Amino acid sequence: MSTGQKIPIVSQVESKRCQGAGDCRNTCHSPCVGDEQETNDTLLDAPEHVLSTLDADGSRRWLNPRIVTGALWRRRKIVAYLLMCVFVLIPHLRIGGKPLILLDIAAREFTLLGRTFLPTDTLLLALFMLTAFIGVVLVTAITGRAWCGWGCPQTVYLEFLFRPIDRLFEGTRGRGGKPRRIPKPALQALRLAVYVALCMLLAHTFLAYFVGTDRLAVWIRSSPVQHPTAFLVMAGTTALMLFDFLFFREQLCMIACPYGRLQSVMLDRQSMIVAYDLNRGEPRKKGKHFADDAVGDCVDCGRCVSVCPTGIDIRDGLQMECINCTQCIDACNDVMDRVGSARGLIRFSSQDAIAGKPHRIIRGRTIAYPLILIALVSGLVFTLATKSGFDVRIMRGKGAPFVVDDEGTVSNAFSIRLVNRTDEQQEYSFSIVGTEEIDVDVIDSERLVLSGGETTLVPVIVSFSSNVTAGTGNRSEMLRVNEKSGREKDAKFTILGPAK
Repeated sequence: MSTGQKIPIVSQVESKRCQGAGDCRNTCHSPCVGDEQETNDTLLDAPEHVLSTLDADGSRRWLNPRIVTGALWRRRKIVAYLLMCVFVLIPHLRIGGKPLILLDIAAREFTLLGRTFLPTDTLLLALFMLTAFIGVVLVTAITGRAWCGWGCPQTVYLEFLFRPIDRLFEGTRGRGGKPRRIPKPALQALRLAVYVALCMLLAHTFLAYFVGTDRLAVWIRSSPVQHPTAFLVMAGTTALMLFDFLFFREQLCMIACPYGRLQSVMLDRQSMIVAYDLNRGEPRKKGKHFADDAVGDCVDCGRCVSVCPTGIDIRDGLQMECINCTQCIDACNDVMDRVGSARGLIRFSSQDAIAGKPHRIIRGRTIAYPLILIALVSGLVFTLATKSGFDVRIMRGKGAPFVVDDEGTVSNAFSIRLVNRTDEQQEYSFSIVGTEEIDVDVIDSERLVLSGGETTLVPVIVSFSSNVTAGTGNRSEMLRVNEKSGREKDAKFTILGPAK
């Protein structure tokens, strides 16, 4: 689509040209041959920017946001570099000899805060994920998209690591904006090399969250041929990061990330957002009316637009692309100081507050979300506190449900799955709770000794007299598993035998 091209507002069916005479206008709504002038009157000009990163002719609009080093910018900078340090340090930190966070998918073990969880911990994992989700929803309902502008890795690394590199090579260091010069091929190659090195560092750090720093250090020192899968994961992650930070950039927030599209259900008119005070700013001061007291405080300087990392105009109201980075607040406050007006024309506020309505912190969702969060956290803490050092599960063996020998003794075959959740070797024993009529014989007693984190399947034979199941042919019993360290756990199972 070229600049200035006309866009028809008639439907596809109506746009078919009628090949008849001009007198058919009374019987159809399609433009007739020779009605070009009339047709042009029904066309609209394409907007200057279809999207904040897309021009009217369909070409990419590259954003080069300027920098205003205000109070909020300095706070964001501190938060961003602290988050970068935390991201790099977490895989190296240990609690009780275990990593702070290790998501070992291959071994199906997940270590969080020094405690290891297994795939069987579905309740714990579900509670943890729900807690994180409700926490994000609660923060969004109160503070808007603060996560996007202050904590999201995409924003943190793009705005405080990769854009500063661009500004260094383009001659706009410390101020941003359009490049002062086009880097020579040698400088462009050097910039690409810096990008590759940083993306490889981030990719290795990301990989450490899944394999651990010890194994990663061995892989780094050895040939990729010895660990091709891990090398391909690292190379693929590096390539994706290069594509994102070198080309895709802010489009990830506006096109790929679902968070902005979900904000309509997470925000309400009382949520805190970055907002432009329409009542105070309009109509804007322009030309000879600049000093007119009848106009608003906005001087239409455009600085709030030039500093926006997603290229929007905050004066157009709440928009999906706004990430609450607060750069427009710093820019507007700086302009207000220069022209002698009060700060806060653009500020953290709510839609209702901007409209002159009272701001209410206590409302439906700020009551419901914390209550749900408290319930989830309580369930998570209770589940963690009552979680045993081992897991037990009883499964019926294959073949006949029961066997009766010549002496009338009934036998049931079972397999008992044991999981040692501790880091130390443990020994286990079995017994039936509340009765001496039933015996449990372990076929392979060596399987009752498990090393730390080991899982095994113990085959057992449960024997009892035929009169135990007389009448119903089955009976519920409780198997008690005792650990040598003193812990115990009961598991319910059913024995089968002759009904008479």
